Amino acid sequence: MRSILIAAAVGLIVSILLTPLAIRAFRRQGLGQEIRDDGPESHLSKKGTPTMGGTVIVGATVVGYVVAHLVFVGQTGWGFTATGLLLLFLMVGMGTVGFLDDYLKIRHRRSLGLNKTAKLVGQLVVGVTFAVLAINFPNDGITPASTVVSYVRDIAPLALGPIAFVILAYLFIAGFSNAVNLTDGLDGLAAGSSAMVLASYIVISFWQFTHDCANELITGCYTVRDPLDVTLVAAAGMGACLGFLWWNTSPARIFMGDTGSLALGGLIAGLAIVTRTELLLVVLGGLFVAVTLSVVIQVAFFRATRRRVFRMAPLHHHFELAGWTENTVIVRFWLVTGMAVAFGLGLFYADWLNFVGL
Repeated sequence: MRSILIAAAVGLIVSILLTPLAIRAFRRQGLGQEIRDDGPESHLSKKGTPTMGGTVIVGATVVGYVVAHLVFVGQTGWGFTATGLLLLFLMVGMGTVGFLDDYLKIRHRRSLGLNKTAKLVGQLVVGVTFAVLAINFPNDGITPASTVVSYVRDIAPLALGPIAFVILAYLFIAGFSNAVNLTDGLDGLAAGSSAMVLASYIVISFWQFTHDCANELITGCYTVRDPLDVTLVAAAGMGACLGFLWWNTSPARIFMGDTGSLALGGLIAGLAIVTRTELLLVVLGGLFVAVTLSVVIQVAFFRATRRRVFRMAPLHHHFELAGWTENTVIVRFWLVTGMAVAFGLGLFYADWLNFVGL
């Protein structure tokens, strides 16, 4: 438990202290956000706000994880694991794709960075590499990821081959990284929502650690690899998000940019894969799913009828144009995320109760 607190605390402290330094450095370099011309008019005043703050989130997460390990170095059975390092690889890799996107936006002074093909190729390389590596490195026969589709545990009838798993994992990772990216349209919305989802994975992975089949074969135990190390990554990520949120709340002094949103989306998807809770993430990350569906529905309906379902997509902009203030949208969407996380954790716990017959 102490290691988890250290990971979260270090992630928080590093993020909250480094973010103002990043703000000043990015301002000196002229690394300001470009704003969509077709977006809500109230957002035009945000033009020039420093972006790429996601570099701080990624860095703070890595530092929090590493420091938590260094504090307990030398203790029996304590060390870096394949699962923890793979999660960090996924986060850093997706963050790198986002960084390139942000850099091109700033360099060319436009709201669009990498073209769709280049971004998808970058996500493909990172996502596929993670998926391939995750079904290797067995420990007592258990690999970081399973080739079986999971809900709260692996669903045995939905076993996939390695190739099908890699394809599904890539689609899952790309889907959630883009979902968080779409949600990152209001000050603090994506950072606050991501922190709540990461907090849920602290609970899930620590519960799996205390009921790990590798330690004790008890009713309802979980077959996962390195659950405690997964908890450390989730804790460091949550702390980093909260520290960044201190400076990112409205009016934001810095944006996370695609650097942060793609990194956080990738990390969240990776956590679902290694904890065998892939379908449960649809509930835990319900806000991200709803925002993405609003874009899909808007585009599909407009192409079919030349009419719009929403005033503007993604969904949060629809409510802004309906007259809600930005802060109202943010707080209410945070509440939606909180309810989704609570419901998802309830489903996770209900599954365990079902196994133990309570």
